[in-house]
Amino acid sequence: MLSLSFIFAIGFVLLHLFSKRLKLLKVLPRSRFLSIAGGISVAYVFLHLLPELGIFQDELRGELENSSLKFLENHIYLVAMAGLVIFYALEHSVKTSKRKNKHKAQSKASSGVFWVHIISFALYNAVIGYLLVREEYEDAWGMSLFFIAMGVHFMTNDKGLRATHREDYDRYGRWLLAAAILIGWGIGAFVDVHEWIISVLTAFLAGGVILNVLKEELPEERESSLLAFCTGLTSYSILLLLL
Repeated sequence: MLSLSFIFAIGFVLLHLFSKRLKLLKVLPRSRFLSIAGGISVAYVFLHLLPELGIFQDELRGELENSSLKFLENHIYLVAMAGLVIFYALEHSVKTSKRKNKHKAQSKASSGVFWVHIISFALYNAVIGYLLVREEYEDAWGMSLFFIAMGVHFMTNDKGLRATHREDYDRYGRWLLAAAILIGWGIGAFVDVHEWIISVLTAFLAGGVILNVLKEELPEERESSLLAFCTGLTSYSILLLLL
């Protein structure tokens, strides 16, 4: 399914480059589609990625016996928690920087914080591009479900990053994030790695997705829709359970 994964990788790239032109994301004060997208992403994490971590943990037993990473054999979920904490720390640093610059005509994070934020999301995207190839899908439907869940997640991330960094995101950020997907896909397609690396990346992704969805849904100024979020979560959960 390498060719299909490449098609989906190109799809991710196009979403990053052109999502700002989608009319359904321009609804004010906030598109209900973004809340639906958040529900879809959370459903995928809890019904697919997290259960998969349990399988990975069973497969890792004995694999890291003489390694400093032996603790991962029993605590792979710590990586998911670390992913959540890392992205929480990033969001905190961005908000702190914006508060310090609020006296300026156009309040936004400092240049240094912008690059740290974007590079972190580039690594995040590279992980998704990598797992697009290396994740063990049962069939093309499995890969398609991953593409849908991460595709709508990218659209939500794009909206949030553009609101935070304004023209800097369109000028530099979206291009770097798009390139990171192809880099991650290329590594996955041509480099063989140990199973434990895939499990760690999957865990990190799960934690990152949860935090990035909640940061977009919970703030009062986002005016999110609980009904839309639950609709996305419920409908996608049913789809995952049926297939």
